[in-house]
Amino acid sequence: MDMSTKYLGLYLKNPLVAAASPLSREVGSVRELEDAGIAAVVMHSLFQEQIEHEDAAHDHFMEFGTESHAEALSYFPAQADYRRGPEQYLEHLTAVKKAVGIPVIASLNCTSSGGWTEYAKKVEDAGADALELNVYHIAADPTIDAAGIEHRYVEILREVKRTVRLPVSVKLTPYFSSLANFAKRLDDAGADGLVLFNRFHQPDVDLDELEVVPEVVFSAPHEMRMPLRWIAILDPLVNASLAATTGIYTSLDVLKLLMAGADVTQLCAALLREGTRTTDRILNEIKRWMDDHEYESVRHMQGSMNQRSCPDPAAFERGQYMKALNAYV
Repeated sequence: MDMSTKYLGLYLKNPLVAAASPLSREVGSVRELEDAGIAAVVMHSLFQEQIEHEDAAHDHFMEFGTESHAEALSYFPAQADYRRGPEQYLEHLTAVKKAVGIPVIASLNCTSSGGWTEYAKKVEDAGADALELNVYHIAADPTIDAAGIEHRYVEILREVKRTVRLPVSVKLTPYFSSLANFAKRLDDAGADGLVLFNRFHQPDVDLDELEVVPEVVFSAPHEMRMPLRWIAILDPLVNASLAATTGIYTSLDVLKLLMAGADVTQLCAALLREGTRTTDRILNEIKRWMDDHEYESVRHMQGSMNQRSCPDPAAFERGQYMKALNAYV
């Protein structure tokens, strides 16, 4: 049985990729992921602001102030909360590459184009096999329209692509007004892959202290349906590789996303909650399912249930919506 797939032009032994998370902060943890069967790992993010201001990179999930203004430096964590600066990030990336045989994908979390994009070349020189751009921007400025937001993403991608020869993916949110059109624009601008979807930080409020509380909330299983829908729509439309992330916990989640057209699925919460051994469980369950349903390879099933044969995806979606409502009792 052939479990292999291709993502960003890279050959992967299976479609399970470890998403950017604290698990990549230690070389030993990445080794554990590889031993458990993970086919590639996305490094924890290095932030644009840390590159520009030469501060240490902060915890991947503690994005203070982004709910107010992504570029508001006064909202950043205190210096003591920072873990690894830009140079240390490069050293760690090099160490991880030497320690494992699976592809290692660097992650840069950014909000705008600028001089920081030159750092992508240093990531390439440090040995990264690919680069994931996480454009984390809250569109809270009423003077910037939707076209301006899309232009920001495209310019960041173009600047980075001019800097490196690495394959580059872009991590998107589902909140664009015309996602299919925008995905095609990124594809035309040179994106080697699209990662669907990023989850914006959702802050809470402490009613006793009367302050905003930055709290990490894991994705719920039902959130997998958003990338499931859009991967099925986008797979026939773009040449870029498609990675699914958010709400992926089980082998059935992975199988559904592969059939929708995903090249890989990125695991995060499942690994953090259940440990690296969940990878081995998911892979074994996928193999049993494929054997029971007579699939000889992952590539045989990829895209078999997307909208490639549907001439009007919007009408198809509306028809399914009406059918679901009419069937509800």
